[in-house]
Amino acid sequence: MAQTATTWSAPMRYDLRGRTILITGAARGIGAELARAAAARGARVAVVGLEPVLLRQLAADLDGHWYECDVTDQAGLDDAVASTVQRYGGVDVVVANAGIANLGTVAGGPVEALVRTIEVNLTGVVRTVSAALPQLLAARGHVLIVSSAAAFAAMPGMAAYCASKAGVEQFGNVLRLENRRRGLTVGTAHPIWIDTDLVRDIRDDLASFRAAQRKLPWPLNTVVSVQRCAEALLRGIERRRRKVYVPRSIALVQALRPVVTSGFSDALITRFGGAELADQMEEEVRHLGRSFGRRSVEGGGCDGGPPGGAGR
Repeated sequence: MAQTATTWSAPMRYDLRGRTILITGAARGIGAELARAAAARGARVAVVGLEPVLLRQLAADLDGHWYECDVTDQAGLDDAVASTVQRYGGVDVVVANAGIANLGTVAGGPVEALVRTIEVNLTGVVRTVSAALPQLLAARGHVLIVSSAAAFAAMPGMAAYCASKAGVEQFGNVLRLENRRRGLTVGTAHPIWIDTDLVRDIRDDLASFRAAQRKLPWPLNTVVSVQRCAEALLRGIERRRRKVYVPRSIALVQALRPVVTSGFSDALITRFGGAELADQMEEEVRHLGRSFGRRSVEGGGCDGGPPGGAGR
């Protein structure tokens, strides 16, 4: 008799009580707030990033585990996962959240800033997932990869950020297809402007960015609190959703992506001063003398840590 193939399906709700969730870019911003929310649901949290003082305090507050690591360092990520397994016995959920954003245009900034943004935002996700994948497959767990609404829309001054986040979305889509039969579920999150140090730094540094943000149509001009974002991501994990939009109206932007990225859209951006804003941004960045936000320079990376493991 021929055997009938069976397809594994995820439970309706993924109870986080007693499960281990590892979060990168967790010293501040979305990552730190998500760790707090997950711990409140009964999860065991492991926070990874590049600010040991903040990570140690967060882990102490949550009775969790912390590890200092740059997401572009494969050996460091492997060790972070191994230490989490040693502490908790496994990893059930990974949130690849670490991300940075360089300042300025392609023509107006050093190429290394563009490359660094892509390395952290995209390569860092690939390395994080690869380090944890054996544990996740064994647990039939869940991966949440933090992309952005920038994966669907283009904005002057965000070439590397938009490119990396579009890449993150597709990496997640393929990872989902490859591992569905093994019981692993994969979601990609698409937040708009979240009120974190990363966004505040850019907004404070560049008048051109503030002007461009004001000209964006709804819902692309929406600003969301970090607490609201963390709760949305956590609900996405609990329901093993393949897409998480923050706010939900960002789903419209993805649905209208052919229009958003069309020649008509390019013409509108040009009409409303896109070229002039790009010129202004180049001048502002030259005046600043740096390619990342103020706290990125003071602490070495976005949201206070060196470029490589900062929380969005």
